[in-house]
Amino acid sequence: MTLHPSPLEANSHQTDRLLAKLENNVASVFLGKPETIRMALVALLAEGHLLIEDVPGIGKTLLAKALARSLGCSFHRIQFTPDLLPSDVLGTSVFHQGTGAFVFQPGPLFAQVVLADEINRATPRTQSALLEAMSDHQVSMDGRTYLLGPPFFVLATQNPYEFEGTYPLPESQLDRFLMRLRIGYPERDVEKSILTGHRSGEPVEHLQAVLSAEEVVALQRQVRQVRVEESLADYLLDLIAATRYHPDIHLGGSTRAALALYRAAQGLALLEGRDYVVPDDIKRLAVAVLAHRILPRTPRQDSSSSAAEEIIQDILARTPIPS
Repeated sequence: MTLHPSPLEANSHQTDRLLAKLENNVASVFLGKPETIRMALVALLAEGHLLIEDVPGIGKTLLAKALARSLGCSFHRIQFTPDLLPSDVLGTSVFHQGTGAFVFQPGPLFAQVVLADEINRATPRTQSALLEAMSDHQVSMDGRTYLLGPPFFVLATQNPYEFEGTYPLPESQLDRFLMRLRIGYPERDVEKSILTGHRSGEPVEHLQAVLSAEEVVALQRQVRQVRVEESLADYLLDLIAATRYHPDIHLGGSTRAALALYRAAQGLALLEGRDYVVPDDIKRLAVAVLAHRILPRTPRQDSSSSAAEEIIQDILARTPIPS
């Protein structure tokens, strides 16, 4: 697909209109969680991938499907199971009798938006099949390289790894996700609206696309043009450095973590209608971007994810904000 510069890149009003349309479209079926929706859109605009972790039955797959259906992009859903093989995700070479040659048959990963549902139910071997695709937007098979996208966006859901039948995602896999989000239970009035809305079926099945692939790529280009002052870049690096020397952290944030927080802050600024980043953008994103990238020394018994999030909050409270 050939992508040409779009008028969006020079029209902030058009940008705001499109982003509002996308946000409202997702919110029409995923009720009561505006901050979760906004963070998911940040991951898309920042050209990252999104991991949604929470207990079963509270809307992880719904959010992923609503976002995917709102984009006019090719979409595949992969249900991860313990018997899923890497070839079931990437594809395989099949012998063609007519030509006497092997022909590559692409797997479901070859789409612009991919929903990896319950990713931690697959074995680590199958999980690792996603590493190259998520990092470099390409797949290498039989000595050839096949490009993915643009755009290429992986939405993955997982249950907390303490649940039966799950495998913990390795650190290298977690690091490929720009952000990890939690949803939480809805408020009672919202839950009542959900019951009413599902009387005649699944509302998400009737959701229409409001953004084309070209518009998504144009918005991603705009994110890279958002200004980040040097003092804010230093503040961001102070946070990353604090994760490396914190007494409760065994493994701190990498340079990829710094780049992820930088790009996510640019994406949030664009969603907020600004062409510049402010300190609150970085503070608002730090837990979602960094908590899954650090390894606490003594995880809490109930959840190592909760322990990591508390440490990041502590670092935010202790790190001076630039004036």
